[in-house]
Amino acid sequence: MYVGTLSFDLLLGDVRSLKEKRSVVRPIVAELQRKYPVSAAETGNQDLHRRAEIGLAVVSGDAGHITDVLDRCERLVAARPEVELLSVRRRFHTEED
Repeated sequence: MYVGTLSFDLLLGDVRSLKEKRSVVRPIVAELQRKYPVSAAETGNQDLHRRAEIGLAVVSGDAGHITDVLDRCERLVAARPEVELLSVRRRFHTEED
């Protein structure tokens, strides 16, 4: 069994409130979950209105499949015009970890 995780640190564009932040972050999380077999959520910076952290995880018996899914998720988030991708942390876990 393999587990892959991604954590995105995002700078949001013209956002002036936490309500506006939710209107940007929720569609990104929903699209990741709809398009790919991942669990995704806003995982940090909930009290900052111009920053967001989105985390996701995928589990598979095939390491290549996980790499492919993580690559696609990263491209999807990087292509969103309303956010600037500041950093991405990728982790890969195996049963031996």
